[in-house]
Amino acid sequence: RGERIAIGASGGKDSTVLASVLKTLNERHDYGLELILLSIDEGIKGYRDDSLETVKRNAVQYGMELCIVGYDELYGWTMDQVVEQVGKKGNCTYCGVFRRQALDRGAAKLGVRHVVTGHNADDVAETVLMNLLRGDLPRLSRSTSIITSMPSAIAPPKASRPGTSGDGGKNANHGITDVRRSKPLKYAYEKEIVLYAHHKNLDYFSTECIYSPEAFRGSARTLIKNLEKIRPSSILDVVRSGEDMARLVP
Repeated sequence: RGERIAIGASGGKDSTVLASVLKTLNERHDYGLELILLSIDEGIKGYRDDSLETVKRNAVQYGMELCIVGYDELYGWTMDQVVEQVGKKGNCTYCGVFRRQALDRGAAKLGVRHVVTGHNADDVAETVLMNLLRGDLPRLSRSTSIITSMPSAIAPPKASRPGTSGDGGKNANHGITDVRRSKPLKYAYEKEIVLYAHHKNLDYFSTECIYSPEAFRGSARTLIKNLEKIRPSSILDVVRSGEDMARLVP
């Protein structure tokens, strides 16, 4: 009771449903939680600037505090600038690393030790499949655990932009914190979340990232959807298999 929890809010259906459900449960059962919306601005024009407007509306609708942390202020560059340097292929890898660290630093800024995200069963199944296809079994544990807690840098240096010179902040000090992360919607199908959002008439942003068509995740998503047509339980089957394999990895 009294715990401050940050909800990773993108303005999309998953995080919007998560915020709505947590608010409802918090009020209905008097958990006494302080819920805060934490958004990351990657600096993608025509996508994130529009979705953040949805998050701002959600903050007013749900009566929650909103904190927006941007790549530009954290790292000195935006994802649009990163893509200019590295191209459209592989840019999601950079963004994923930046985003995870930005969530931790946003949590530290808010004095929050627990961040919840809207990852659903489809997302987890895709991640499991991606790790298998890449032969990256050690990452299965983090991707399949419903709650994770790990030390992470919250005060990384303002490194030089990709493709430019600079020490990358090698001489800077790093602050370390333990930020717990949870995926409450881990076993919820994406279609269930969409249905709930429509049923509750929630205000959410539905456009995908303009750089996502080039992402490896798209291939995993297509494969998962094709498997689901043949075997409807495929998504949760992959999630469960990932959990079982994670327990076997040292």
